[in-house]
Amino acid sequence: MEYNTKGKVLKKAVVWRDLYFYRKSDAIYQLTVDFCHRFLPLYGDRTVDQMVQAARSGKQNIVEGSEDGQTSSEMEIKLLNVARGSLQELRSDYLDYLNTHHLSIWPANNERQQRLRVFCHSHNDFSDYEPLVAKMNDEEMANLLLTLCHQTDKMMCAYLEKLEHRFVTEGGIKERMHAARTGYRQEVDARLRALEAENLQLKARIKELEGLLGEIGKPRKV
Repeated sequence: MEYNTKGKVLKKAVVWRDLYFYRKSDAIYQLTVDFCHRFLPLYGDRTVDQMVQAARSGKQNIVEGSEDGQTSSEMEIKLLNVARGSLQELRSDYLDYLNTHHLSIWPANNERQQRLRVFCHSHNDFSDYEPLVAKMNDEEMANLLLTLCHQTDKMMCAYLEKLEHRFVTEGGIKERMHAARTGYRQEVDARLRALEAENLQLKARIKELEGLLGEIGKPRKV
């Protein structure tokens, strides 16, 4: 006898490589490595390690959070928030760089910033930016990365809002396991009740047939 339960314990796996904010975070990481190599001292400056590690932490925690999300919604939300924190730290480093080097932080109404925002919105991969950055100076590249960090954070916030809503309505793995077990028991109980009803019907039919056979076996009056 087979039973099918409607409840699912494990969530559908997320293909993190396809997430737009992961692809942007990977571009941020690779662009940050390039920025540090071009514009910061390779030795004796802890800022390089801090920026590269913050950028790497952003993308890696998205990967780990998405992988862990199959079994733990809580861990997925936690790690994605860690990723957000790392990218916010990186944004702060770029702002510090622009300020300490007396370079401009492009405001929202700046024409170059508006064009940059439109381009970043529709381009997610490092390969989209690689041909451009060789021609950029440090001010242009830092503002590019500030824009990418900001857009990635906004996308992650929207994604986290959906995850949190799902967690509230569906619960974590414990709640899903309980729902699956409950669904299984309910299906088994329903099947047993159906079998009991079918058994009673068969008994009644057998009794009816026995009565008919008894009538047939009686001698007829002449």
